[in-house]
Amino acid sequence: MARIRTIKPEAFVSESLAVVTLTAERTFFGLLTQADDQGRYRDHAAIIAGQLWVLRPEHTPAEVEKDLAQLADRLNGILAGRGIDPGAVAAEPPAEPVTALELADARIPARYRRALADHPQIIAWADHIAHAGRPGPSGPGIAEGPSLLIAGPTGTGKTHQAYGAVRALLARGVRLRWEAVTTADLYARLRPRAGHDAERDLQTLARSPLLLLGDLGAAKTSEWTEELTYRLINHRYEHLLPTLITTNLPTAELRTTLGDRVASRLAEMTDRVILKGPDRRRHRSS
Repeated sequence: MARIRTIKPEAFVSESLAVVTLTAERTFFGLLTQADDQGRYRDHAAIIAGQLWVLRPEHTPAEVEKDLAQLADRLNGILAGRGIDPGAVAAEPPAEPVTALELADARIPARYRRALADHPQIIAWADHIAHAGRPGPSGPGIAEGPSLLIAGPTGTGKTHQAYGAVRALLARGVRLRWEAVTTADLYARLRPRAGHDAERDLQTLARSPLLLLGDLGAAKTSEWTEELTYRLINHRYEHLLPTLITTNLPTAELRTTLGDRVASRLAEMTDRVILKGPDRRRHRSS
């Protein structure tokens, strides 16, 4: 649990902190608010990134690892300068195991980090996928299975239910590698540019054991986006890979917007979940 901690003005003129990068310094200050009363916190870069850098997704767990390495080197230098052997520090108690759900929460957008799927069809889908999973030493692994198309007007909780479905699988002990992207971000991510392997990115999404594809049909379309969407959906259709899809469009408009090839495959590969009601973003309870 985060704590309120005081950072003294002297911290900003500290020569010890001045030798590390600004991001390492920010990580250091952030860890002050997360550490327990003995100054301890879980040594896991993905969790730290999710807690301290959630609004700066470009600062990835790999970057946090670099921050921690800088801070560790500086601390070891301070200890050595005082005649203290860093290797003689008392052993830490065994770290608590990091659950798959905790790791997923570090990747899920903050607004949906505690999402719970409560729609009966979505709960039934999660149960089906979990029971059909391939057995493994640390729990079932996701296998072939049905997909869901979660449709409804803006603000009816489609994205909340979709992330809730991901969390439901992890809570059921399913070993899960998953990806999540909106169609607008998908097209931006795969648009050809120098030095970027768009085909590799597309294959990563197409082959992911579980894919959450948000706002299908909401982005502007072209022949290029239609072909890209077809390739992604067709691969997952042919290989029976579970896919969570959200859309604002009624079924009839999906065919017009996405083309016959995509609409036909969605009709066969997905179970439809229709959400109704007012826009929750505009009608939040006070």
